[in-house]
Amino acid sequence: MTSDEERFLRRAIELAAEAREGGDPPFGSLLVGPDGAVLVEERNTTVTGGDITAHPELKLARWAARELSPDAAAATSMYTSCQPCGMCAGAIERSFLGRVVFALSGEQLAGLKPPATAAGPLLEGPALYAEARVPVEGYYV
Repeated sequence: MTSDEERFLRRAIELAAEAREGGDPPFGSLLVGPDGAVLVEERNTTVTGGDITAHPELKLARWAARELSPDAAAATSMYTSCQPCGMCAGAIERSFLGRVVFALSGEQLAGLKPPATAAGPLLEGPALYAEARVPVEGYYV
């Protein structure tokens, strides 16, 4: 890891601390262009913003999808205080970001949190394939 990469990760950790100080979960991220310039920074605002999807990684992915071409997005690097969750990872993939560098892994984060008390949702499916495929078929050609 280069000294610049360490500096960017440290900034993501600072943003996480700012989020916590502001009453939100402690997560922060920044998006860096190929020239090393910081394009945008975000922190978690799920509590203060009343939006359970307001993760910094998702906000940056949405920004990149709106503001950058796919080629420009592919040349960026996201630096984030923690490994992106599944929701954010999906958005990052769809926004064509080129690289994600994180400080804490999801496993390390889990070790710092109390055990989950609720089970996840029950997922059922797939079902009605013949009908569900009609609006999708041919779209991704």
